[in-house]
Amino acid sequence: MSGPLSGVRVLDLSTVLMGPFAAQMLGDMGADVIKIESPQGDVTRQLWPFRNRGMGHMFMNVNRNKRSIALDLKREEARAALLALVAGADVLLYNSRPNSMARLGLSYEEVREVNPRIIYVGAFGYSQRGQYAAKPAYEDLIQGAIGLPALFMRQGAEQPHYAPINLVDRAVGQQVASAVSAALYFREKSGKGQRIDIPMFEHMLAIVMGEHLGGAAFEPRVDEPGYSRILLHERRPFATSDGYICTLIYTDKHWRAFFALIGKPAMMDEDPRFTSAASRSQHYGAVNSMVAEELRKRSTAEWLQDFEQADIPAQRVNDLEDILADPHLAEIGYFTEHDHPTEGRIRTTAVPSEWSESKPEYRLHAPQLGEHTREILREAGLDEERIEALLKSGAARG
Repeated sequence: MSGPLSGVRVLDLSTVLMGPFAAQMLGDMGADVIKIESPQGDVTRQLWPFRNRGMGHMFMNVNRNKRSIALDLKREEARAALLALVAGADVLLYNSRPNSMARLGLSYEEVREVNPRIIYVGAFGYSQRGQYAAKPAYEDLIQGAIGLPALFMRQGAEQPHYAPINLVDRAVGQQVASAVSAALYFREKSGKGQRIDIPMFEHMLAIVMGEHLGGAAFEPRVDEPGYSRILLHERRPFATSDGYICTLIYTDKHWRAFFALIGKPAMMDEDPRFTSAASRSQHYGAVNSMVAEELRKRSTAEWLQDFEQADIPAQRVNDLEDILADPHLAEIGYFTEHDHPTEGRIRTTAVPSEWSESKPEYRLHAPQLGEHTREILREAGLDEERIEALLKSGAARG
């Protein structure tokens, strides 16, 4: 069974992580994704670890289910070749600033002249309607702009620091894939292509401020910004007698079960701080401290068993090696292994959704730079003489 986006052609002009991650998701869903790289290749090709230079681990895990063509888009003959591809494409995705696309002669207006049905999607730093429009943006910069390092300090960190994952690139990449899918559906109904801008700053603020508007959600304010439970210094895995555990005692049912476990069944009714979600939300610090004190009295294994029997959500704290050895993930085949034609046996993650029909799947290995240049240019209608001229001049690589 073909994936749900089978028959859709995506031109992926993006680099590094955010755009390639989005395009990979579209490829997983069955789209024919053509990765358009410079003759030097995407920089993530060079990031260690790798078996062979040019096929770094990061590149391989955001560029499966794609074909690669290498074009020097600063050359007019390469731009013309790209526009030949545009004529038969459904989506063009990029993650440079819009003024960079305009300098290449690839603005929405210029691309739309070739293909009015194109869905032209840009993912970049800031909305083009404000004064930050031309600012460059990367993961770390946007984490700072949305206040994430400062939030760690509000939790008690001695200095600001970044989240230890590329949170912005991954979250915005998911939004890009979602927007493309919605735009394709709109085009099916209306016949109209369109331009879509997805700014990193504003998208991530929807996540951060959705949590932390707090009292500023009301006018006039009823309190300061911030969601107090999330910002607690104590909000961290709980220490047990021999390790750490994550638990969220959340509903009234959870709390009654917890008080029964610790031998204080009447406490929820007797202590006004625990009687309802509203009262607990006003005393997060005291509530959390009480739980922390109790959890130190038993081992991690004991608490996991007790919480499971009481139907209280709990999870041990995994490290990366634990995740690779997780029995649940092994049972569902989450980490899949494939033979790559140049890199040997490789491991990757499965598509994290399950479908009764049109199942997404691993179809193509992450490509070598320019691996499909000739093939793709032929599909665009270029004859062999023109293809050879592009390759010989350095405007293309393959």
